Amino acid sequence: MKNMILCGGSGTRLWPISRTLMPKQFVKLFDDKSLFQLTVERNRGLCDTQCIVSNSEQYFLASDQLEELGITHNKYLLEPVGRNTAPAIALASMMLDEDDIVLVTPSDHLIKNETEYRKVVERAKKLADEGYLVTFGIKPQYPETGYGYIEADGEDVKAFHEKPEKERAERYLEAGNYYWNSGMFCFRVKTFLEELKTHAPEIYEMSKIAYENAKREPVVRIALEEMLNIPEDSIDYAVMEKSRKVKVVPADIDWSDMGSFDALYNELPKDADGNTLNEKGIFIDSHDNLIIGNDRTIATVDIDNLIVVDTGDALLISQKGSSQKVKKVVERLRESDSNLATVHLTAHRPWGTYTVLEDTPGYKIKRIVVKPGKRLSLQKHYHRNEHWIVVSGTAEVQVGDKTYLVRPNESTYIKMGEIHRLSNPGKVPVVLIEAQVGEYTGEDDIVRLEDDFKRN
Repeated sequence: MKNMILCGGSGTRLWPISRTLMPKQFVKLFDDKSLFQLTVERNRGLCDTQCIVSNSEQYFLASDQLEELGITHNKYLLEPVGRNTAPAIALASMMLDEDDIVLVTPSDHLIKNETEYRKVVERAKKLADEGYLVTFGIKPQYPETGYGYIEADGEDVKAFHEKPEKERAERYLEAGNYYWNSGMFCFRVKTFLEELKTHAPEIYEMSKIAYENAKREPVVRIALEEMLNIPEDSIDYAVMEKSRKVKVVPADIDWSDMGSFDALYNELPKDADGNTLNEKGIFIDSHDNLIIGNDRTIATVDIDNLIVVDTGDALLISQKGSSQKVKKVVERLRESDSNLATVHLTAHRPWGTYTVLEDTPGYKIKRIVVKPGKRLSLQKHYHRNEHWIVVSGTAEVQVGDKTYLVRPNESTYIKMGEIHRLSNPGKVPVVLIEAQVGEYTGEDDIVRLEDDFKRN
């Protein structure tokens, strides 16, 4: 069985810890592991291959986190833009053999009852082998209005229902045969593609063309124009709600989609007063608070039932129970074209990381870490000069037609407009301080002339 892991989405309801370039599935919240890593570990014993579906930025996050787990041989499908789950699953299915059985899982779910999980996956696999498209229905614990529901008669699906109002959700809970729609699926590739072709022929045909024209290097990259030609739709609307080959496996697996800070609060360890554990927290007469932030001390006095999230460049304070509204904050940030919706102070790149230490009109200071054997793109800037001071490791610097080494406590200077590149030829990370000076220091003042990672 193959595990198809969907890594799309930016997790806006968990801002500011989740952002476009570091979405919630890659944030290490559980014993220094991410939800993505927990997903992989949970399914390793059930599946022999991981097929990762992501965009180009998330590809490097996924690759690095899989390497941390000692997993290096994976299949990747990279989308230039998301078109919802039906095209994503279709394109990834075309990478596999038609007789493969696929377990489709989002990368941002938490499942704590893994013994029961293995049982329901084995049942789903059996049904998939019989020619069914299988979905997993989560046994509801309360009348949730944020999930879609599956109405079932045993393992037969009677109907799919949209997110209900509270009164309807309460009736679903009382009825006992309604389940939360988990967004997980199991099927044979051939069965899914045949049903997609029958019920959503345009998605099938456009996906097929896009896949056939994709670059393979060795990851599969879909071209932007081809991707935009595929109609946008979910697998539920495109196939599951129309097919007569659908089964549901009821699952009581202690599941959460981690879709809000309230959900996160329920899963994190707490002190005797119900506050989430925090090494630098000082809580005086405060109870039942979610406190996230380890860069500086967070002290609370006489507060209860709050969410406090500090990431260095952004501070969120919310009442518990209102955290679904956080996505409205992200909407405001995007309307103002703020980078706070996109990137953290520390940004992950395929070659390493950079951390913004100070950003002031006229100059910016960064801490840059380049992984062994990696190099930045060959590039130039129109609006800034750069000073590099090596803190540790040995950097190889190319400026124009000259290449030279820069060692710890040595520096170099890149003039505005000069073609340059930074490389790490050694076996330990290179750490340096970069001071940018100029009238504009935005990240879009980079003209890439050559890049190992195929970025524009």
